[in-house]
This record gives sequence, C-alpha cells and structure tokens, in this order.
Amino acid sequence: MTILVTGATGRVGRQVVEQLVQRGADVRVLVRDPAKADFPAGVDVAKGEMLDIDALRAAFAGVSSLFLLNAVAGDEFTQALIALNIAREAGVERVVYLSVIHADRFVNVPHFAVKFGAERMIQQMGFSATILRPTYFIDNDVTIKDVILNHGVYPMPIGGKGLAMVDTRDIAEVAAIELIRRDRDSGKPTVEIINLVGPETLTGQALAAIWSEVLGRPIAYGGDDPSAFEQNLAGFMPKWMAYEMRLMAERFVGDGMIPDAGDVERLTGILGRPLHAYRDFAAQWAHA
Repeated sequence: MTILVTGATGRVGRQVVEQLVQRGADVRVLVRDPAKADFPAGVDVAKGEMLDIDALRAAFAGVSSLFLLNAVAGDEFTQALIALNIAREAGVERVVYLSVIHADRFVNVPHFAVKFGAERMIQQMGFSATILRPTYFIDNDVTIKDVILNHGVYPMPIGGKGLAMVDTRDIAEVAAIELIRRDRDSGKPTVEIINLVGPETLTGQALAAIWSEVLGRPIAYGGDDPSAFEQNLAGFMPKWMAYEMRLMAERFVGDGMIPDAGDVERLTGILGRPLHAYRDFAAQWAHA
C-alpha cells in the first residue's frame, strides 16, 4: 500500500514524509525536480507538477492513499480539482487533505474559499477522507523574526480576538497518523474534519509579551492595520497575493481563529503528548 504525498518539499509535506517513514509506510512523493529532493531512504520520488496530467497519472499508479497539499497560488483550485479527479481515476479511495480552519466561514479570502471548494468535492466524490483544518502556522513567524529581533516590533496584525497558532510538527504528525489509519481501514467511506490548533489562543499583544519575556527587552505590538500589512507585502510578492493576505488579516482582526470546544483535548489524545507552544518557538530563536 503506497501513500502519495504532494507538496512534499515544503515545511509540512517534508515532515509528513518523515513521519510516515518512521511508521514504516511505503511513501511516494511528487516533486518538480528529483535532483533537488532529499528524502529518507526508501522514498519513491516521482517527477511532475500538479497540472501535468501525464505525470500525475504516473505518480498515482499503484497508490492507495493521498496526502493532498496545495500551496497558495493563482491556480490552486484547478490543481486541487485535477489531483482529486486523477486520484479517483486511478482508484485511490482514501485522502487526507490539508485545508484551513474556518474554510467554510472566511469565504471572502480566496485560498480559504478554494479549500472549502476542495472539501466539498472530496465529500461528494465518495472518498474516505480526513480533512485537516489548521490555524495560522507558528512557523510562519520565522519570516518576521528579524523585524522582532532587530526592530523590537511584532508586526503581524493578529488582533485582539486571538489565533490558536499551531506548530507544523503537530500538523505533520496528525496527518501521518490519519494517513496510516485511513490506509489500513477497509470499512465504509467516511469524511471527518479535524481542527488543528495550538494549546493556547494568542492575541497580538500576548505575542509581543511572549517575545518581550524571552528576549528580556520590550517588544511592541505593531497594531491592527491590514492595509499597511498589504502595502508591506506588495513590496516582495505579487500584488494579488498581498491583497489576499490583507483579506486574511482582516479576518484575524475581526474574527480570530478560535478553537472549538474539545479541539485541544482531541489533538493531545491523537498525539499522546502535549501540543507544541508558541513560547517554545520564540525561546528557540531568542537563544539562537
């Protein structure tokens, strides 16, 4: 039984591969450039892209389960729909899909709406599936650490409702557990949704306070201004993507990313350990 992992060279996908290998699974990865792929021994590497139909068909041959991860892109929805159709065509019955929390509510944010559309397709096509809905990744803040360390400001417009930020290690381990569970399950197809959250819900002010504590000096919160956030991002990414990030930040500020009752307990039960906390991430970078 072979599990195909897409997005395998990214932060989450690479860790999913490692978790699957540790659990003795047969793993195949789909990558653009096999020469640059660096995976554990025994991982089968298939060359191709998400819109390359011939490559997808070859990659899906003999696959029993799929981990579907689509990066934010202008053609993300097309990628997801084609991958799911090719999976069904190849006889794949089980899917673990990386969506996003509140995909069904934050539908004005393009990549949230895309993921909700893919969720609906998974449900209507009859896959036996687990839909993983993570919150904001703790690890995203690697990209702003220099601003925090050098300028004394936590710049992300998080707002006052709070985000239950999740560590990618927790995402990957839950994904691997669900992939193996699904791969071994021959029962009636079911679709299950799991919110992937962190152990605490943190506001912008709370995040600045954590950094102040671990660094031993004041770190200010940059404030709740998604428009300024968009302007900054537009300096180094496509403007459509910067605008999309602004729309997401507006939902952070207006709604937050709040766990449902029992989410944390459910995840600690699946993992058999506590969830990784933001403070540990901050302390790692502070000590580095």
